[in-house]
Amino acid sequence: MAQTCLQIIQTACRRIGILAPNAAVGSTDPQIIQLLAISEEEGQELEERYNWQGLQTEATFTTVAAELQGTLATIAPGFESIVNDTIWNRSLRRPVYGPSTQQVWQQDKALQLNGPFNSFRIKNDQILFYPAPAAGESCAFEYNTKNWITTSLGGTSETWTNDADTPLIDDRIVILGTIWRWKAAKGLDYAEDFAKYERRVVDKMAKDAGKPTLSMDGAQWEIQPAILVPRGSW
Repeated sequence: MAQTCLQIIQTACRRIGILAPNAAVGSTDPQIIQLLAISEEEGQELEERYNWQGLQTEATFTTVAAELQGTLATIAPGFESIVNDTIWNRSLRRPVYGPSTQQVWQQDKALQLNGPFNSFRIKNDQILFYPAPAAGESCAFEYNTKNWITTSLGGTSETWTNDADTPLIDDRIVILGTIWRWKAAKGLDYAEDFAKYERRVVDKMAKDAGKPTLSMDGAQWEIQPAILVPRGSW
């Protein structure tokens, strides 16, 4: 189970040799305020560095009969980046192609191409479809969120809101990152702390969500036509 915001700050304090607080969020102690800000910086940097499985989520929406389908803030809260080739129209069971480049988008509109497949484009933090789909169709896609924190109220955030908040990224990385960044901010030697931190980050990235076995000969498990007999007593 992930450590809470307060536990992360307390652990960092004990390791760097300052008094651990009884409360972190809302503290008036300059040292604790700085550590909170540094830990938030660490989480935000980690979120941008790698597509962690804990920050991968799904958005669903219902189409309207217009080019503009809605804003990302409404459809995909905390949106950071879309996962390519994941937008599907589930009602029609077909992909929504894209993202279209500016050139292709304008070409399609000039030629008045009307399907049968839709393409999408993200512009001004809005999702656009061309040609405009029929209303009432169910669409979905996966995206990476910038909200690396689960709040104590059950939502997500990119900043701490409560001492009981927990990170969606490995808490040990957040602690190690907070320590070396604090030492760097104070002008102290942080080389060894940074090296320890980097080893942890690289190790977790290598294991995060599991990794496929790659082969130059193609798929390792090639399914051949066969009769499948379930296990049991015969």
